[in-house]
Amino acid sequence: MFKGLGQMGDMAKMMKAAQEMQTKMAELQEEMKVMTVEGESGAGLVKATCTLKGELKSLDVDPSIFNPDDKEAVEDLILAAIKTAQTRANERAQEEMGKLTEGLGLPKDMNLPF
Repeated sequence: MFKGLGQMGDMAKMMKAAQEMQTKMAELQEEMKVMTVEGESGAGLVKATCTLKGELKSLDVDPSIFNPDDKEAVEDLILAAIKTAQTRANERAQEEMGKLTEGLGLPKDMNLPF
């Protein structure tokens, strides 16, 4: 189709690849809104689940930790579980982006602005 066009053919291929990447990135962004990871603290006494976008979806707290004298400890466990979930979400999101960029022939560690 683009034979004999020299660099114009290369440009058309690049444009097509860019469009494909844009489509795949948009699809991944949507998938990341529903993909989840879990973080926990206190040996599983507190569990937090969030999407790969970092949105907290659920929090599960074992009732055995509720003691009025340990309010600060419970708060710390909850925060730790949420932070762990968000860190894992970020790591998983980077993993998914790496798979996408590698599949498109780009360097796996290429940081895209998404």
